Amino acid sequence: MNELHYQLDLLKAMNQKLTAKDKMYKMICDASNSAYLYYSFAKNEIVTMGCWRNFFDFEIREAKDMACLFEEVEESEILPLRDALFLEKSGELSSYIECKNKDGKHWYSFRVKVEYDELGTPTDKLIEITDITKLKNQQNELMYMAHFDYMTGLYNRNYFITLLGAFLSKAENNGCSVSVMVIDIDDFKKINDGMGMVAGDELIQSFGLFLKEFSDDNVIVCHLNNDVYCIAAYDPSGVRSVEHMHKAIQGRTKSPFVLMDGGQVNITVSIGVALYPEAADSALELINCAEIVMFRCKDKGKNCIQYFDAPILNEFLNNIEMDNKLKEAVFNNNFLLHYQPQFFTGDKRLRGVEALVRWKDDAGHMISPNAFIPLAEKNGCIVPIGSWVVEQSIKQYAKWRKCYGIPFVMSINISAVQYNRDDFVNKLLETLEKYNVNPNEIEIEITESILIEDFEKVFDKLKLLRQAGVRISLDDFGTGYSSLSYLKKFPIDTLKIDKSFIDTVLTDGATRIITESIINMVKALGVESIAEGVENEAQYNYLHAVGCDMIQGYLLGKPQTSEEIEDILRRIL
Repeated sequence: MNELHYQLDLLKAMNQKLTAKDKMYKMICDASNSAYLYYSFAKNEIVTMGCWRNFFDFEIREAKDMACLFEEVEESEILPLRDALFLEKSGELSSYIECKNKDGKHWYSFRVKVEYDELGTPTDKLIEITDITKLKNQQNELMYMAHFDYMTGLYNRNYFITLLGAFLSKAENNGCSVSVMVIDIDDFKKINDGMGMVAGDELIQSFGLFLKEFSDDNVIVCHLNNDVYCIAAYDPSGVRSVEHMHKAIQGRTKSPFVLMDGGQVNITVSIGVALYPEAADSALELINCAEIVMFRCKDKGKNCIQYFDAPILNEFLNNIEMDNKLKEAVFNNNFLLHYQPQFFTGDKRLRGVEALVRWKDDAGHMISPNAFIPLAEKNGCIVPIGSWVVEQSIKQYAKWRKCYGIPFVMSINISAVQYNRDDFVNKLLETLEKYNVNPNEIEIEITESILIEDFEKVFDKLKLLRQAGVRISLDDFGTGYSSLSYLKKFPIDTLKIDKSFIDTVLTDGATRIITESIINMVKALGVESIAEGVENEAQYNYLHAVGCDMIQGYLLGKPQTSEEIEDILRRIL
């Protein structure tokens, strides 16, 4: 009997202990942001606690009711969770499950804790269910940001390089080709500046959406930066997929892109293509090669496609070397001026000289302006070079004028980049004042490319220069746009007939007609004419006969040093 009482008291104490533990569990769980399932092995029942009612609209009383949690969840995803929930062991799941709750589908983590008595028998189990939807969304957002471009939804550069690397490995194993296309929207800055950044962003998105249509298992599309895209194709068929995409892009760009405000934008694109394994064997090198030839397209006039090859690489590397040397030359001031005389056609009197910049490299070689001036205009070196030429030529003219007292014209070439700077006119006039040079004895030579810029700005600068007395010469007439309206609209003193006309003026009837028409036309407008590249007596005699005012060329004077020009001036005295 005593033993029976003892057992009853023990059971009562255990029950009280369990009841107290139940209350403790409930208090803790209700204060948490998680939902809990508490299972008592002794009572064989499940109690929901914590945020259960906030999460779910059903109750669980028995283990079989757990199935309600897993509606619309794949069987393979449930298996690890089911093991943890129904086996008598503790553990925290390494995977998460997307379950349905009363607000839709949310992500939950499940953690299971089992307690045992002194004999190792399970007494109760606590299952913690935490809503990690916000965390998963943040993780997904970070994952998206790591792989995709936010503006276009295309792959970003870093992830694209990773995927391209996988293409290359696959191609190496299978002996196939991979093509990389770099695509740039031509004149995007003008679109962005003219229509606004919002329109520019819309265009980038719209064109990216179009390119995304090429995507499949063997084609990936990337937004590299700004208005530049890249497509890589694992291509067992060689370049045919490139040709197909190029044709599709050409077809799309024939129609305008319609913006949200109803505006329309017509575009062209420049495309550079590099092929694996011919061009390079790494992802970065392939993209770089495609970019190189894309910029080559820009130089060729845009709206075209160019394939990478070895000669282009050599040219690119040479340009890089030349670029570095040119910047070093600017820093070290490794330039000098030669001067080519200009003569009146009638009596061959000295009319003036044209200042021509020369670059002497470290090896003492003289580099032609044709080789470095175009590069200087691209990399910005033309501004300091041009400023140096203006300063030195005016300084030299002031010296000659003081020493010999002979008035003539110093002609100075001005690049479009230099002319378009806001401070160009003021700096030129300040330099003239600095060296006490009469503006009437200075002539600036500009090309037609300057005149096609903003009319008002160009005209206002020319007007200021003419009012100050500076002479204006239009260079290379006949080689560019050659609009007669320039002669009417702008205050031009001299028109230079390009050497390409003089070379064939005696042998080609059409050239002769054009040359004579130019000379007669400018004479009627009160503009002087000067022929460049006069190299023989026959050319001189012809130009004299048709009334060309002045000549310049090897016949009467090659480009010369300042000392050689001084010899000419001394002979005049």
